Amino acid sequence: MDVVILCGGMGTRIRGVDDQVPKPMIKVGDDPILVHIMRFYASYGHRRFVLCLGYKGDVIRQHFGVHDSGVTREVVYTDSVGEEWQIVLAETGDASMTGARVSRIRSFVSGDDFLLTYGDGVSDVPLPDLVQTHRSIGSVLTLTAVRPPARFGEVNFGTDGFATSFNEKPQASGGHISGGYFACSNRLFNYLTDDESLVFERQPMKTLVTERRLGVYQHDGFWQCMDTHRDWELLNELLREGKAPWKRW
Repeated sequence: MDVVILCGGMGTRIRGVDDQVPKPMIKVGDDPILVHIMRFYASYGHRRFVLCLGYKGDVIRQHFGVHDSGVTREVVYTDSVGEEWQIVLAETGDASMTGARVSRIRSFVSGDDFLLTYGDGVSDVPLPDLVQTHRSIGSVLTLTAVRPPARFGEVNFGTDGFATSFNEKPQASGGHISGGYFACSNRLFNYLTDDESLVFERQPMKTLVTERRLGVYQHDGFWQCMDTHRDWELLNELLREGKAPWKRW
C-alpha cells in the first residue's frame, strides 16, 4: 500500500530545536524523524511514499537527492539501511491546510486503499492489524486511537495522607485521541477539496462520523508525537537507551 505522509506544516511549537529545517527533518539520533517513520512503514513492506510538501519543502527534496526548488518529482531512493524506496515528493503549497494537501496528491495514490500519517510522530502500531480492521468494517477512514502519555507525574494516595503509587511518566488513563496513523479508502478523496483552508481533521472527519464511515482501531502500545522540545528530548533518550519501540530495523 502507498503511504502518504503530511510534511508541509510549520511546526511552530517546536521552534528552537532546529529552525533551519522543517519539523519532519529534525533529527532523532542521526536521522530525521521523517526517516524513522518511513523505515517503520518499510519494515512492514510499504515502500512507496507520497510526501506532501510545503513549508521548507526544498530541505526534504534535497535530502532525497532532488535539487529543483518547489517542484514535484518521483524518485527511487536507497536508504542507508539498504532498502529501496519509491518516493513522490509532491508540492502541495506553503499555506495549504491538511485536507487540501491530501486532496492534491490524489493522482499519485494507487490502489483501493492507502496509509496516511503525519511527519512528526512515531508508534509501534501493528500496521497489518490496522489494515485488517479498516477492511473488515468497510470504513472510508480508520484512525488509530491511542492514549497520550501524561506530561506530569501521576500520584495516587490514600486518606491517611501517604502516597500509594507514583509513576513518573504514565500513560494517560482517560480518553483516547487520534494517533495520526490512518488507513484510508480512496473514497476519502470524495470528502476533500483543493481549497487550501480545508483542515482534514475538521469538516471531512466530522462528516465521516455523521455518516458512520469513520472507523477506529484501538492501540494501547507506544505512541509519541514530537510537538515540543521536551518530546524531542524524550525520543532521543529512548533511542540512546535502546528503548525505541518504533525501531523495527
